Amino acid sequence: MTDRETTSTREQPDAQPTPSGLKPLLEFGPLLIFFAVYAFAGIFAATAAFIPVTLAALAAERILLGKVGILPLVTAVFVVVFGGLTLLLADETFIKVKPTLVYLLFAAVALVGLAFNWVVWKQLFGEVFQLTDLGWRKMQFRWGCFFLALAILNEIVWRSLSTDAWVTFKVFGVLPLTFIFALAQVPLIQRHPPVESGANGNNSATNGQNRSSSFRS
Repeated sequence: MTDRETTSTREQPDAQPTPSGLKPLLEFGPLLIFFAVYAFAGIFAATAAFIPVTLAALAAERILLGKVGILPLVTAVFVVVFGGLTLLLADETFIKVKPTLVYLLFAAVALVGLAFNWVVWKQLFGEVFQLTDLGWRKMQFRWGCFFLALAILNEIVWRSLSTDAWVTFKVFGVLPLTFIFALAQVPLIQRHPPVESGANGNNSATNGQNRSSSFRS
């Protein structure tokens, strides 16, 4: 085998990159299916569909992307537990409270973590973009506050409005809010690229800015 053939063979694994929209599809797809089933069959049928679809999306993420993010994994556990209670007890309150508890957990990890000098956001998203320590702390604080606000908002909606309104809010309210909030963090990412001495530092800062556009909640 020639050197050219050997080089071509080695480059083959990189020939088919993972589609950029695959991860968002796997994370938000189950929620869209929940909404679609609810529209035709009600909350209990939607919950019954939501559980296996969420687990299937988690398995697909592991197979196609090579790993499972901690946030989707935690969310899936809550879906199984509270979705199961909803079906077992025929009480839709459990599936409505589930988002509140998930948001409160994420908010507690973010905000309490900062109090104990635990910058968990850097551990979770360090492969996505690069920031200074101050940048990571600001990012974690902002997302902690955002999740706390979502928890309060979910409680207000499900306790004061109809189930139809809550489902609509869950799909067409939370998702756009999360997307807009994530985009609003781009200036922070650009202001806090990692600084290193020499040319390598300049390249690292440039890479940090380029990666910032791919961040999602």
